[in-house]
Amino acid sequence: MLLAKALRSSTFKFALVSIAVFGAVVIALFGYVYWSTAAYVLGQTDSAIAAERGSLHRAYESSGHGGLVAAIEQRLADRRFDGFYLLADPSYSVIAGNLSQWPSMLKESGEGWSQFNSDAPKPDASADRVLLRARYETLPDGFHLLVAKDIGDARRFMNGIYGVLAFTVLFVFLLAAVASVSVTRRTVGRIESINATSRAIMESGLGRRIPLRGTHDEWDQLARNLNSMLERIEGLMGEVKQVTDNVAHDLRTPLMRMRGRLEKASIGRREAEGDQSLISAAIADLDDVLRMFSSLTRISQIEAANRTAAFRTVDLAEVAAEVVELFDAAAEDKGGHIRVVDGEPVLVSADRDLLFDAMANLVDNAIKHGRAAGEVTVAVGRNDGGAVIAVADDGPGIPADEHLHVFRRFYRLERSRGTPGNGLGLSLVAAVARLHCARIDMFDNAPGLRVELHFPSAAEYPERGQGIANEGVAP
Repeated sequence: MLLAKALRSSTFKFALVSIAVFGAVVIALFGYVYWSTAAYVLGQTDSAIAAERGSLHRAYESSGHGGLVAAIEQRLADRRFDGFYLLADPSYSVIAGNLSQWPSMLKESGEGWSQFNSDAPKPDASADRVLLRARYETLPDGFHLLVAKDIGDARRFMNGIYGVLAFTVLFVFLLAAVASVSVTRRTVGRIESINATSRAIMESGLGRRIPLRGTHDEWDQLARNLNSMLERIEGLMGEVKQVTDNVAHDLRTPLMRMRGRLEKASIGRREAEGDQSLISAAIADLDDVLRMFSSLTRISQIEAANRTAAFRTVDLAEVAAEVVELFDAAAEDKGGHIRVVDGEPVLVSADRDLLFDAMANLVDNAIKHGRAAGEVTVAVGRNDGGAVIAVADDGPGIPADEHLHVFRRFYRLERSRGTPGNGLGLSLVAAVARLHCARIDMFDNAPGLRVELHFPSAAEYPERGQGIANEGVAP
C-alpha cells in the first residue's frame, strides 16, 4: 500500500525526471570519454602507418621498385616491425609483402584509409583472423602499395572500455532507481504519518500528536513544530472556552439584576423616585457590560493591528506623573498613598495613549488589591540601555504559580468573581507590551507585588508584535 502510494507520488515522478536528466549527462560524459579514447588510439595507429608509408616512399623514390621491394622484405625479416605490407602490380598481382592478395573492396578506389579482416598470419603465430587498419594508394607507375597494422588488440581494448562504461551507466541507473524508491517511500511514509494524525485530530480532537522517530532530521523538526503548533492551538482553544465561560458568568449577573428590577417594576405601582432609582441601577449595570465589551474590543484592536503610526517620542516620567495624579484621590479614599520615584526624563518611542492606559491599569490594580492604607510606588528609569517602568505595592501579592495566568483575559484570582472587575486590565497591559516589544516581569515585593515593563533599546528593537519574553509569564 505504501509502495503503491510512493510510486504514484509527485516526489517519485520528480525523482524519475532527475534520474533521466542525470542519466543523459552521464551517458554524454561516458560517450565523450569513449570517443576521445578511441580517437586517441586510432590516431596513434594512423601516425605509425603514415610514418611507415613515408619511409617506403623514400625507398621507392631513391631506388624504384627494387628499393621498395627490398625495404618491404627487410621489414618483414626484422621482427621489430609488426606491420602488414603489400605491393601489387597494376593488375593487383602480389609482388611483395605478407598479405596473400589485394583486398577486393579496395580495388575500386585509388587511395585512402580502410579497415578489414584478413587471414594474414599474426607476428605471434596466432591463427585468428586479424583486423587491419590500412593506408593504400596507387603509385605513379600504376603499382599499388598498402601499409597496415593490426588493431585487433586496440579494438578489444575499446570494447572492454565500452562494456565497463555500459555496465557503469546501467549500475548508476539501477542505484538511482533504488535510491529514488527508498527515499520516496520514506518521504511518503512520513507524510502519511502526518496525514493519519491530521485525520485523527479531525475525528477525535486536538489530543493527538505526530510521532517522532528520534532521527533529528528535517522531518522530526517538522513534526516537532507541528506538535508545538497543535499544543498552542489546544491552549488557545482552552483559553477561548475559558473566556466564553467567564463572559457568560460576568454577563449573567448584571443581566439577571436588570431583569429582576424590571420585573419588579412591571408588577408594582409607578413611583417617580423608585423608577428613577431603577433606571439608574439598570444604566450602571449596562455601563459595566459596555465597559467589558469596550475593553475586549480595545485589546483586539491592539493585537490585530500594527498601530505604530501613532508612535512618538514619549517621556515615561511625564506619563507616570499624570497617572499618579489621576489615581491620587483613589489611593487616599483607601487611606493609602501613591508616589513617583526617580522622575528624571526617560524617552522612548511609543503610543502615548496606549502607554497611559497600560500604566493606569497597573496602578489601578495595585490600589485595588494592595493593602488598605498602603503605599503604591511608580518608578521610571533605565536598565541596560532600555527603559523600565515599575509599579509596586505592599499588599498580599500574587502567588508565583499564578504569574503564568493573570494576563489571560477574564482571569481572576478570586474564583467566586464577587468583587468588581472583569479580569481584562492585565490583558490590555500585555497587549500594549506586545505592541511595544516590551517584556513584563513580576517579582515578590516582600510584601506585595512588583510589576516591571522593560522596553528594549533602539539598537535591540525587534520586529513589533513578536510577543513578550517573561520569566515564566506568557501573556
